[in-house]
Amino acid sequence: AKAVAAAKTAAGHMAVISVEVDTLAQLDEALTAAPHVVLLDNFSLDDLKAAVAAAKGRAVLEASGGVNLETVRAIAETGVDVISVGALTHSAVAVDFGLDFTG
Repeated sequence: AKAVAAAKTAAGHMAVISVEVDTLAQLDEALTAAPHVVLLDNFSLDDLKAAVAAAKGRAVLEASGGVNLETVRAIAETGVDVISVGALTHSAVAVDFGLDFTG
């Protein structure tokens, strides 16, 4: 809560303040400071649902961790506002190709 207050003071009114939490207790503390966005890191589906109920629209809730094609629908159905898919960057398959010119 102190860190969010300090960030709001330092950043000014145009900045979006985002907080990452990994427990419902941390979410409760974060919400007292009124951040704009709360990143729910590796929450279970039940905890995501509980987080949505606890936040009551006071912050944008972003789910991350464990998101893939098999889990994304169930995560979306919890009511979170945003879902981050880290696999798009950290698990992308590299392509090796060359631009050889033999002129």
